[in-house]
Amino acid sequence: MRFPRSSGILLHPSSLSGPYGIGTIGAESWKFIDFLARAGIGLWQILPLGPTGYGDSPYQCLSSFAGNPNLIDPGLVAEAGLASPEELEACRAPNTGKVDFGWIFTSRRLFLDRIWERFREVNSGVRAEPQAASKSPSGLGAAATTGEKWQKAASRAAIATANPEASGLDQQSFRSFCDDNASWLDDFSLFMTIKEERGLESWDRWPEELRLRKASALAEFAASRADFVNKHKFIQFLFFSQWRILKTRAEAAGLRIIGDIPIFVAWDSADVWAHPELFQLDAECRPLKVAGVPPDYFTATGQLWGNPLYDWKANKAERYTWWISRIEAALSLVDILRIDHFRGFSANWAVPAQDKTAERGRWEPGPGASLFDAVQEALGSLPIIAEDLGFMTPEVYELRDRYGFPGMKILQFAFEPEGDNPDYPHNYPGNAVVYTGTHDNNTAAGWLASAPRQAAARALAYVGGARSGFSWNMIRTAWASPADMAIAPFQDLLGLGSEARMNYPGTQNGWWSWRMAEGTLRSSLAKKLKDLGKTFFRLA
Repeated sequence: MRFPRSSGILLHPSSLSGPYGIGTIGAESWKFIDFLARAGIGLWQILPLGPTGYGDSPYQCLSSFAGNPNLIDPGLVAEAGLASPEELEACRAPNTGKVDFGWIFTSRRLFLDRIWERFREVNSGVRAEPQAASKSPSGLGAAATTGEKWQKAASRAAIATANPEASGLDQQSFRSFCDDNASWLDDFSLFMTIKEERGLESWDRWPEELRLRKASALAEFAASRADFVNKHKFIQFLFFSQWRILKTRAEAAGLRIIGDIPIFVAWDSADVWAHPELFQLDAECRPLKVAGVPPDYFTATGQLWGNPLYDWKANKAERYTWWISRIEAALSLVDILRIDHFRGFSANWAVPAQDKTAERGRWEPGPGASLFDAVQEALGSLPIIAEDLGFMTPEVYELRDRYGFPGMKILQFAFEPEGDNPDYPHNYPGNAVVYTGTHDNNTAAGWLASAPRQAAARALAYVGGARSGFSWNMIRTAWASPADMAIAPFQDLLGLGSEARMNYPGTQNGWWSWRMAEGTLRSSLAKKLKDLGKTFFRLA
């Protein structure tokens, strides 16, 4: 599928500013949509939206279908009448330029637990009793409410449908959401309930009857913890209700959202627990082989991701039903999908599960065209971007080109080899997406500061200008290229260095936390982008 000539910005919602310790999919996202519209930008690229686990990586999610509760906007919840001023205040934190994921985890759990109680009470007609203030171990105050405050909150909830931005948070809408999403929501909510019950430990450590999904044990557990299961369903209801508002505003602004799905899913996920037959596991549901990549540009020993590998024969026997559902669910949220590690559909690097590095892996065949034929037959033409970086083979390009998927070009990569290479813009095909860098790269300014002297000299000569304006010269070079789509991380618009890097592949912890400062979305910045889009015919 060819896309029109356009430009975009890469920024995950968590990196937005705002008063709640992390960027959200509420008011701060609306401001960003308005900024992109003023700048003539037609594409907003995000990272996976799923609930993150240990390490906080959006590429290691607890579910391929669920939304991340940390991204829920507490302010919108309060506007719907489901949070008191005290509860909202407990969610506030100064913007330090980094997300404190530990604080977010604790504060959001307290907040969402209370919101579920209130929603349940409003819809059952049970009046909430006043609660005394308490302090959590992290120093967060649990909200104190009085009967009078609760009556006011209940009244606001009753008239929430009069507010178009807060409508739809009613019992009937919740039931419809649960029914419409039961195919994944039931398993996910039960998975999260068991996980919380057992101190968040990985599901492979659960008692055998729960780990191996014995029907009687699951039924008994679900019945005894029904309120907790429903709480997790409600949290997902909140997330998708807010995302629906965001998506509607993006559409009204003429903005297309590029989503992202990793080819592999996390080991500790509802996906693997609920569908062990689709993965290479032993009789005890433990992985036989795990995913990674061989030694490459980023790491000398390769990258050991640890994700369980698919049993592609089993997936094919089920006519790729799970994959079709996964892609269909993703495309219901976004307009275009970037599939991370597209190379794995041709062949994936399989590492023995007991290994500590990825060096001893070997290539095993992927599903190839049979998967995309099945998905295309079910869903029609696929608006997909193929992440085709790293060591590629002719088979990978053949698979990509068979469906017309644009590949990716990283401008930083052009300057490291001495000679001409495909990453120079003068070699780009039209059906491609050029990035100054991605979430896995250093920022443009950070790259220049750490690049070998000759590579930096080649870059400066090619993009023109001095070191001080390098980030914008990289953006200008990308915008001028023949590639249909040109995208820059938001950090490059600000000329930030390595301190603003989002991730460093092959390392764990301490990443994914960068946030923009308050007041960053300036009119002058929007005008600069719009002028560039006008010059290179990329205006939305």
